[in-house]
Amino acid sequence: MELGFIGLGTMGVPMVLNLLKAGHRVKVWNRSSAPLDELARAGAQPVDSPALAAQAEVLISMLGDDVAIRSVFIDGKGLDGLAAGSVHVNMSTVSVALAKEFAALHAERDVAYVSAPVLGRVDVAAAGNLNILASGPAQALARVQPLFDVLGRKTWPFGECAELACVAKLSANLMIAAAIESMAQASTLASGYGISRATFIEMITSTLFPVPVYQGYGQLMINKHFEPAGFKLSLGLKDIRLALEAGEVAQVPLPFASVLKDNLLDGMAHGQGDQDWASLSEVSARRAGSR
Repeated sequence: MELGFIGLGTMGVPMVLNLLKAGHRVKVWNRSSAPLDELARAGAQPVDSPALAAQAEVLISMLGDDVAIRSVFIDGKGLDGLAAGSVHVNMSTVSVALAKEFAALHAERDVAYVSAPVLGRVDVAAAGNLNILASGPAQALARVQPLFDVLGRKTWPFGECAELACVAKLSANLMIAAAIESMAQASTLASGYGISRATFIEMITSTLFPVPVYQGYGQLMINKHFEPAGFKLSLGLKDIRLALEAGEVAQVPLPFASVLKDNLLDGMAHGQGDQDWASLSEVSARRAGSR
């Protein structure tokens, strides 16, 4: 299949490599040129503008936030490259409002718009084991499913409205952040009485919470292995803000999300924005004077 791919960050690069290995032809564009050489050596075709990348049967985008997406597709005229009958798969985690707006903008051009944010960090993307949350026109979803089969282990459909996959992803990230924060606070309480953080986290992730989220983030907390980030604290703050925004629109109170937002802001104020959001544990420890 003739593909375009925009957004070659830590997730985008392994995704493109997997598409190339599966035999697809991929044109790539990125706001910075650093990843282009690696992908060109693997067989991708670098292009000079978002509009050129968009000239494909299916365009995939993997950008950081609403601002970046608007910059590329509106200011950078990426939308102008999309031909009638093509599909744009946005795998970024974006706001409900942007998903609705972009679905309408694409419909005006007779382009199908699919929301497909993912669950999984960089190593999961490299292994092609992402969980893909997808919503959009049924015909477009069927058309891009072979690509999802390359990139992920399972596709979770959430209907035809573009914003629904976004809501599912924001809800999932709210739960991840809550798990990180609860483990941070609990292990800080234990350490306040002389129990080592490592001992407590190893116990809790082997008994009551023997699940990947607690085990994976627990190890990052124990080792204080926050860089390079699998998922930056700044992006976590962005997603919690988007969850709060979605809750306000639907009149769904999210009181713990407000706590998370303030704690993430604390981390940002102390220079943790580029660290993994597991470094929320440092916020809790710093407040207790036990960092």
